[in-house]
Amino acid sequence: MKEIGEILKESRENNGVSIEEAAEDLNYKVSQLEAIESGDFKLFKDIFLLKCMIMDYAKYLGLNSDEIMDEFNEYVFESTSKIPIEDIEKASKIKENEEKIASPYTKQENNKNKLPIILIVILVILIITFVIIYFFNSNKNNDNSNIKVSYEVE
Repeated sequence: MKEIGEILKESRENNGVSIEEAAEDLNYKVSQLEAIESGDFKLFKDIFLLKCMIMDYAKYLGLNSDEIMDEFNEYVFESTSKIPIEDIEKASKIKENEEKIASPYTKQENNKNKLPIILIVILVILIITFVIIYFFNSNKNNDNSNIKVSYEVE
């Protein structure tokens, strides 16, 4: 990162541009450009913002921004690829244990709780159906037994 900063600073000075003038033209703070030129990326909380700023600064100074970005990406890869595996696994386990927050619109419903409710509803409907059929048939049989057949003989 320091090499990128040195390239940018050297180019700025060769072009006769003060750091204040560059900051004003790019609409950045002087402290941000100073941090970039000194290679102090810890000032930046967002690596993507830093990347955009470096690209803008390189273009402003007339440098090949693609080469600068390649060097920056290589630096970021080297610095992040040196994270110990144990730290990555530990962070992964912590993330798995965290409760996930979801919007009501994107929250996935747990269908396991719905299954017993559906079975209970079906069972109740079947019981009611059998009870109605039983009473209907028993009333029909009772009505038939009360019918008196009378034959008149002439």
